[in-house]
Amino acid sequence: MTRLNGITAILFSVLAAWALLNGLLFLAQPRLLFFPSTTLEATPRDWGLDYRDLALQTEDGIRLHGWFIPAAAPGARRVLLFFHGNAGNIAHRGASVAIFHRLGLDILLLDYRGYGRSEGAPSEAGLYRDSRAAWRWLTVDQGIAPAHIVLFGRSLGGIVAAHLSAESQPGGLILESTFSSARDLADTLFPLLSRAIVLPFRLDAAGALHQVSCPILVLHSPDDEIIPYALGRRLFAAAPEPKGFVALRGGHNDGFLRSQPGYEQALDHYLASLPPDPY
Repeated sequence: MTRLNGITAILFSVLAAWALLNGLLFLAQPRLLFFPSTTLEATPRDWGLDYRDLALQTEDGIRLHGWFIPAAAPGARRVLLFFHGNAGNIAHRGASVAIFHRLGLDILLLDYRGYGRSEGAPSEAGLYRDSRAAWRWLTVDQGIAPAHIVLFGRSLGGIVAAHLSAESQPGGLILESTFSSARDLADTLFPLLSRAIVLPFRLDAAGALHQVSCPILVLHSPDDEIIPYALGRRLFAAAPEPKGFVALRGGHNDGFLRSQPGYEQALDHYLASLPPDPY
């Protein structure tokens, strides 16, 4: 009986430690995933671009801040809806905006809840609601045809773009330096610990791609030090045809710059390959 009590005590201690670990991680993971900045250090005018300041309303009543940057000439090639990564805010995307502006695109940049001047606090469900608010502004308020819109997501923003594409069927989808799912990322980075924890986020881009019908472009660098290249390849494998893959050079945050001019040429080629725009 004493031995049985000892085994029971050990099992109870293990379960208690497991529950405590998961409880702590559940509370801490939003702070581990989201790194918002609320200070806007620049505006498109500082980048030499005209823009329209926007206030968008989400379905759950959160007020979001964004910028609409028109193409340099009338009759934009497409509209690009830009979803940024998990750190900073839209004021830190000037280098990317310059590239898309040269490609002749109208650009809508949105700050997720809790980022920049947007209200609220970030969460996975909130990210998807925020993306739908941007989509409604483009398609309902501005009357833009879905086929005229290309969604772009970098890193965490790729998860957002993939989910919105599954719901809305845009004209195109570009995923850069994005992982396939939160579970895949945890298994890759922490193969032993990941199976002992319950992840509060799914962030399943690969699963969302099964519902996407537009052409997909995936870009990822083998030198990415944050999101493993293998997960970018796994995301590409999950994508339906038509699709393309571009291997970048450089790290997670500078790959698109270090891969120039090939990066911009690949985007230009992808945009030119999209089906005729009915807009």
